[in-house]
Amino acid sequence: LLGRALAPIEQIIGRWPQIARARDGRRALKSFLSEIPDEPPRTHLPRPSGALEVRGVTITAGPGRKPLLYNVGFTMAPGEALGVVGRSGSGKTTIARTLLRLVEPTIGEVRLGGALIAHYPADDLGAFVGYLPQDPMLITGTIAENIARMSLAPDSSMVVAAAKKASAHDLILSLPQGYDTRVEDNTIGLSGGQRQRIALARALYGDPVLLVLDEPNSALDQEGSEALNAAVRQAKSEARSVIIMTHRPVAISECDRLMVIEAGTIKALGPRDEIVKSMMRNAGDIQRVIAQGAR
Repeated sequence: LLGRALAPIEQIIGRWPQIARARDGRRALKSFLSEIPDEPPRTHLPRPSGALEVRGVTITAGPGRKPLLYNVGFTMAPGEALGVVGRSGSGKTTIARTLLRLVEPTIGEVRLGGALIAHYPADDLGAFVGYLPQDPMLITGTIAENIARMSLAPDSSMVVAAAKKASAHDLILSLPQGYDTRVEDNTIGLSGGQRQRIALARALYGDPVLLVLDEPNSALDQEGSEALNAAVRQAKSEARSVIIMTHRPVAISECDRLMVIEAGTIKALGPRDEIVKSMMRNAGDIQRVIAQGAR
């Protein structure tokens, strides 16, 4: 009898680490949300085209510090893919975060479909832009919920369509519960490449006009890289703009133009093959890799 009485207490003690993590997570989330200022209501704008304009963007890191980006400007037409190449710390991820409005320009502006991205309500902009970060995380929930960006009313047909575009459909079907397999603590025994494919499906979910892919094939094998290139080709055929931040030659196989960035400034911008020949020492090797990736 005493054992039965103590059982609930023992269960609480056994689960205390999870309780403590949940408490700490709630505190961290509350602190994070308190730092985000409330935005005034925005007028809902029509779905934009994939035309992207970045005009003279400078982003400072604080007084007396070197800018993270300096006078960065470029345009993209719908259906175009732009590769942004540069060393680690050159400013590639800062450009990606700026396009997502996670970082506000100190000087300059970013327009999507002719409108300032700041003029779109946050939820609308989130639907118009698909993002694949360097180190994608899966959130506690089902695979389907992750692909649907944790929508309260996910569209199953759109979830499956996004997974197929990312060549993740068969992978998901092989999981114990398929699309209803739950993700706990960011892992269900998936490899980095498998997580990246599911995260690519998340970026493709819905009807984004702009895809921002930050080191998208960092954990992909040959098959995964081919699937990524196929997804980029399809996005271009659907008049979506695609911008790829990378330092891997195979990732620029489907890019029409290249932008070389160094220390936060643009060093070169032009047609892919011209930039490869003029800017890169091992141009011949890179072009062979590009040709293989485009097959």
